[in-house]
Amino acid sequence: MAQRLSLQQSLSQKLSPQQIQFIKLLQIPTTELLSRIEEELEVNPALDEGREDYNSDSEQGEGENQDEKTFDDPNEVPEGEGMDDKINLEDYLRDSDQAGYKLQGDGPSPDDEDKNVPMASSSTINDLLIQQLSYLPLNEHKKEIGLQLIGSIDNDGYIRRDLFSIANDLAFSQNIETSEEELEEILDMIQQFDPPGIAARTLQECLILQLDRKRGNYEVASVAIQIIEDHFDDFTKKHYEKIEKKLEIQDHELMKDAINMITHLNPKPGEVSEGNGSGNQFITPDFLLINNSGKLELSLNGQNAPDLKINRTYKEMLEHLAKTNKKSKKEREAIGFIKQKLDSAQWFIDAIRQRQQTLLKTMGAIIDFQYEYFLEGDESKLKPMILKDVASVIDMDISTVSRVTNSKFVQTEFGTFPLKYFFSEGIASTTDGEDHSSREVKSILKEIIDREDKDKPLSDEKLEEMLIARGYQIARRTVAKYREQLNIPVARLRKEI
Repeated sequence: MAQRLSLQQSLSQKLSPQQIQFIKLLQIPTTELLSRIEEELEVNPALDEGREDYNSDSEQGEGENQDEKTFDDPNEVPEGEGMDDKINLEDYLRDSDQAGYKLQGDGPSPDDEDKNVPMASSSTINDLLIQQLSYLPLNEHKKEIGLQLIGSIDNDGYIRRDLFSIANDLAFSQNIETSEEELEEILDMIQQFDPPGIAARTLQECLILQLDRKRGNYEVASVAIQIIEDHFDDFTKKHYEKIEKKLEIQDHELMKDAINMITHLNPKPGEVSEGNGSGNQFITPDFLLINNSGKLELSLNGQNAPDLKINRTYKEMLEHLAKTNKKSKKEREAIGFIKQKLDSAQWFIDAIRQRQQTLLKTMGAIIDFQYEYFLEGDESKLKPMILKDVASVIDMDISTVSRVTNSKFVQTEFGTFPLKYFFSEGIASTTDGEDHSSREVKSILKEIIDREDKDKPLSDEKLEEMLIARGYQIARRTVAKYREQLNIPVARLRKEI
């Protein structure tokens, strides 16, 4: 049998080792980024911590603002403002032949793509509170007072020492003079930290602090706050009918929802996990978002924007050896080694900067889409948004947006959320023709089921009819899917005697 030889031409795209390294840098969360930087500092002596020496004040100003963004107008989101636009990562990504640089793996495997990076760090609750304190624009005097207050929090999350005693502690142990009024002011700030209810002085205050965060359902939350503020004793004795009469509430279901909201609060926000001897694991946010009088100010967590620079000694060594006319074999080897380390250090610095820029661009686009939500924290104002929407705005691939949003968190004034929380599919409304997010529909669906008569729970068909009556074009199978995603059983299993 005769054999024939043939040539076949095909195109394939492979990621260079440095591109793989950048992808890994892009998708890891803040807690892992620090470990990655420490690892690089250990193996590359040409890389140092600290800010580069700038030649002019203007250059320094540019460097200082690259990790912040301000949003004055939802329709005008600045892209790349204050960031170093001169960074061209392609210069470092195009060549995969730099010998000596740590190259791990041949490329991302399917398992790597689908696997979520663990987000929780093993910080104690004190570490978490101290970290949040560092985000506040406080002077040293107030910062020391804040640290003293945090140090006074018991294991279950309460401050049981009175403010007068804490003021005396500061005066005698640290020679810091303060007043109860100033302590109260700083305590109010700490009580806005996560977890909700932290640093309360009484159970009543702890519950009110948590209810203040319940922005998704103002009507129920306001009734719940009234109950705790004005009828706490009756509530602890479960005199619910008495409270209902005193508040003159006609809607029995509203009262029931308010009681249900209170009973699901955490009475011990600082307590350790059940069955675990260590403290709870807490999320370290990658972004910080502040509403400053209607202007949304976005910044990266300081740990996400470390100061790195090239080691000056290594640069001077290379310059000195380069000036030598006749170079020995050892000197040529030294030049090659130093140059390789300097190139690797410069690539790593630029990759970190590019990571900051990409993170800010992506989060900026998310804020632009969900501007109304970020102003108030009202879940009903979340718009339908998918990865493609953000990718088209920042002119990047969908896979890049997916890596940035995966396992990343943003801290807002009404809680800390994973970036994936703000993405949802849309369904069309029959009445106004606008798109509504699936999360909004799920919220309405849950509200209807919570208020249903448990003697005669609503079927999926009836739920479909009620949602359509509210203006949502939705099929019964979609109702069933959303109900299952909410972990709500079918009607026959919801029936109560």
